[in-house]
Amino acid sequence: MPSYDDIRRVRESDWVNNFWKVLAHDPKTMRRTWESVKEVMAPGALAPLVKEMIYVAVSATNNCDYCIASHTAAARAKGMTDAMLGELMAVVGMANETNRLATGYRIPVDPEFEPKN
Repeated sequence: MPSYDDIRRVRESDWVNNFWKVLAHDPKTMRRTWESVKEVMAPGALAPLVKEMIYVAVSATNNCDYCIASHTAAARAKGMTDAMLGELMAVVGMANETNRLATGYRIPVDPEFEPKN
């Protein structure tokens, strides 16, 4: 099982949140999840703030109050402003609406949108 020390080290914090405390009761799930989170959220082609904002967007769509709260806090710590959060939620709402319309009407994908080989 990953240690709380590893979580604190990677997150540069002296605190371990409730998510990891609950997962600690299932060491296999905790280990798998922690390793995946470290890999996916590590610096890469997307800026850390962008990754946190994507996490907030998906969490809002999935109705995960815990993840909305924790990743909004993380995004704010990385520089997200109230205006950025407002625009993000506007995009989430618009995407959910248009996704449902496209799905409900079974709109075929335009050939121009398909990847070119």
